[in-house]
Amino acid sequence: MGEFFLTEILKKKPKTFLEVGVFHGVTARNICELLNEIHKNDFKYIGLDLFEENDENKDEIIPNTKFSNPLKTIYFRYIKRLNPYSKEAVQDLLSKFKNNIYLIKGNSNKVLREMDMSKIEYVFLDGGHDYNTVMNDLNNCKEVIKNNGTVLCDDYDLGYAPGVKKAIDEFIEHNKFKCEIICNDRFAKIEL
Repeated sequence: MGEFFLTEILKKKPKTFLEVGVFHGVTARNICELLNEIHKNDFKYIGLDLFEENDENKDEIIPNTKFSNPLKTIYFRYIKRLNPYSKEAVQDLLSKFKNNIYLIKGNSNKVLREMDMSKIEYVFLDGGHDYNTVMNDLNNCKEVIKNNGTVLCDDYDLGYAPGVKKAIDEFIEHNKFKCEIICNDRFAKIEL
């Protein structure tokens, strides 16, 4: 799955990348490694996430933030002394690219409205899986698509989060964008 995902990004070679839903930062690290291979130090990665579970985001469908591997739990809790879902832990994981990364802690329902999307070339949407959140995120990324960029949505046909598929399908139909469902219905790639 990871190789397929990186191959999709490689097709466009974006210099400015936005990931909504950073989680533990593993995908972010892979993206930064790829962008660094392509552009050396001339790229920008922006990661937006809640970076915590709290009352404000209790209605969001958030992945399980606990590790099933006890060694990872020990590593973060006792060696790193960080919550792996925290902004600090992700910054630590991406420290090799500290001059290229911008991590934003917040809810995409609010933050995306305030961002300048005109310079972003590629968006990976894997944030909140609630219908309203996905629709908000897509509407706020419309400028990226209109500027010949790509929005790649994860979890297109996820059984426990039907709002993702519903929002993407309605967004595509309403805006008349091209959409390719790829990798066994896992991703929806939206472009002009």
